[in-house]
Amino acid sequence: MVVADNSPETINIEQESDIVTARQVGRNMSKLFGFGTITQSRIATSISELARNIYLYAGTGTITISPLEREGVIGLQITANDSGPGIPDIRQALDDGYSTSGALGAGLPGVRRMMDEFEIHSTLGEGTRVVVVKWSDQAKEE
Repeated sequence: MVVADNSPETINIEQESDIVTARQVGRNMSKLFGFGTITQSRIATSISELARNIYLYAGTGTITISPLEREGVIGLQITANDSGPGIPDIRQALDDGYSTSGALGAGLPGVRRMMDEFEIHSTLGEGTRVVVVKWSDQAKEE
C-alpha cells in the first residue's frame, strides 16, 4: 500500500468541539491506511475518550495521530498529552467503573481494551501522556 501523506497530525484540544475534530481526523486516517470499519470505530472511540479526558481533567492538551509500520504491518499511534494536574493513582484510574467526573468510568480501561498497545505516564502537577497503538489486521475483522 502506498499512501501519499504519512505525516502525523496534531489536534489541539481546547474546547469540546475539538474532541469531535480529533475523532474525525482519526477515523479518516484509519480509513486512508486501510483499517477495517470495526477497527476504524475502535480508533475513533479511543481518540474521543482520550480527548475528552484532556478536556475534562486538564482543560487543554494535544492529540497526535501518527502512522507506523512494523515488519510490513501498518499501525496508528495516538498520543494524548496534557499539562494538567496528573493522575494520583493510575492503577485506580484503569479500573472499570472508576470515575472522578461522575461518568461511567469506561474511558481509560475501554481504551486499553480496544487498542493493541497502551502506555500511560502521569506526574502530579505536571500532566499526563497516554500512548496507544492499533495495528491493522484485516484477518481479525473480516
